[in-house]
Amino acid sequence: MNSESTWTPGDTHRLDALTLSRKEGWAAFANAAQRIQPELLPRGDYVALGERARAEYDKARRLWHANLGPLRTPQLAELHEDLWDIVDSNQQDGDMAKGAVAVDAFPGLGKTTAVLAFARDFHRREIAEGGAFTEGGHERLPVCRVGLTGNTGMKDFNRAMLEFFGHPGRTTGTTAEFAQRALDCVLSCDVKLLIVDDLHFLRWRAAGGVEVSNHFKYIANEFPVTLLFVGVGLAARGLFSEGETYDNAVLAQTGRRTTRLDMRSFELKTDQGGAEWRRLLLALEKRLVLREKYRGMLADDLFDYLFIRSSGHIGSLMTLINRGCQRAVRTGAERLDEELLSRVKIDQAAHLAQDDVRNLLKGQRSRRPRRKAVHR
Repeated sequence: MNSESTWTPGDTHRLDALTLSRKEGWAAFANAAQRIQPELLPRGDYVALGERARAEYDKARRLWHANLGPLRTPQLAELHEDLWDIVDSNQQDGDMAKGAVAVDAFPGLGKTTAVLAFARDFHRREIAEGGAFTEGGHERLPVCRVGLTGNTGMKDFNRAMLEFFGHPGRTTGTTAEFAQRALDCVLSCDVKLLIVDDLHFLRWRAAGGVEVSNHFKYIANEFPVTLLFVGVGLAARGLFSEGETYDNAVLAQTGRRTTRLDMRSFELKTDQGGAEWRRLLLALEKRLVLREKYRGMLADDLFDYLFIRSSGHIGSLMTLINRGCQRAVRTGAERLDEELLSRVKIDQAAHLAQDDVRNLLKGQRSRRPRRKAVHR
């Protein structure tokens, strides 16, 4: 390459400005082509790039490193298998309520990412089998996603469903009218999966919580969809509670119809846990576009360090790797090591837990594979 050499980026995606609470955003997310990993240019070729081409190349790397996931971890694979079992078994006739699902796990374990990845695959399968339009000529929208806030009531929830579809009647009407309009949208667009995200924002034992719980029961009875809840600490908040009072009995009905799924964190207490952690780091290594990377950079040299910094939570790990890569490109380091990553800030929960995790690892046998990394 000479000093005027250029680099042509592959197909890029503007998915950073969309919202999944509206059908246009969801469709863009579900139908987006797989990102193309930027090629790893040797140092000489990189230096020979023209100024504009180098800026474009580094921009492509920034976008790539900011969107490394989702990775098919054992946790994600297990969750997807369970979700396929439940969703595909919900083929009951209209007079029978379909079973609901609640993905209940601690923050930072990738539950929302895993659920969205499943929903995207489900959306694509349904479109491939049924076509982009229904028999009535409407858009086929296999998935509808609604996010809850701390003060969501029945009317707010119904309005949020109408917002997803862009229904013209989403601004005025009663709770019952909103519900009927939402049902019309679900039937017209052949929706089969209704995702209710951030369910932990709902105060289940408050009057509003029972109200919305009753409403979920109504949706399960009248809407031909599988309800998929996503939240944190749903069991502790009473979603699956039994009880003798009327309010608890209402909530218990929701629990009886709902299958609870969780996602485990990574651990280094067992050889299997260590092997899973190393496979994750190896998969991440392959996705990094850093000129000075080498096999074992993450999986061997940073095996314990990355676990300590992230507490075994994939969300914290991905944040640390993403920010580390941004710094490595910007500073010209082009590799990840403890010195660079020690200057990278991470979420507060992982930051506060790292001393405890470090002390825990000191008291047990190291699960780091006994392999010598090959340095460049």
